[in-house]
Amino acid sequence: MDTALADRLAAVDARIVEAARDAGRDPSEIVRIVVTKFHAASVITDLYALGVRDVGENRQQELSAKHRELHGLDGLRWHFIGQAQTNKARAVRAASDVVHSVDRTRIADALDAAADGPALDVLLQINLTDDPGRGGVAPREVEALAAHVHTLATLRVRGVMAVAPLDEEPARAFARLRACADDVRRVVPDATWISAGMTGDFPEAIAMGATHLRIGSAITGPRPARD
Repeated sequence: MDTALADRLAAVDARIVEAARDAGRDPSEIVRIVVTKFHAASVITDLYALGVRDVGENRQQELSAKHRELHGLDGLRWHFIGQAQTNKARAVRAASDVVHSVDRTRIADALDAAADGPALDVLLQINLTDDPGRGGVAPREVEALAAHVHTLATLRVRGVMAVAPLDEEPARAFARLRACADDVRRVVPDATWISAGMTGDFPEAIAMGATHLRIGSAITGPRPARD
């Protein structure tokens, strides 16, 4: 077992508990997703032994490969947090328990059409920047997207997801995300998840109501160099 990995995980979990208590929240209501992008599948095995049950991947090919290799780890939940493409919807759905990046009707329809099992939990990704080229639906359009996805029988709208812009205070960005979450709940009242907060800003996300944190290098260490 990698003791450094165990130490980093424990340190992050302690910070999550502290941030939750500072915000007057119960730490047990926050899900910590360990992002394992570019790391070997063996890292996930080590994390599983340490009690981790939620892992996240950004790329479909890596998600699918690790999912195949580690299919025997009971109770491990796979979160796809990268930009989803319609031509990869079937592969993403086959390897995911939760998809965090539904940002348009076409990808929602593609994921629905790829159904071959239980309902898929999905989050609506919000673009918190002024750049229309960034992933995510514009805040003003999220209610309409929620209404559409809610009609798809094999998808279950759980809430919203976003990445805080680099040029803005995270707390301000996450406040806007929380407002989007309120908009979604007007359409889907039980869509209570807010996926926000990464290594550099998760305390601010917790303060603004995040229920799911996506934390990578603070737990896994530096990402290996790509070939």
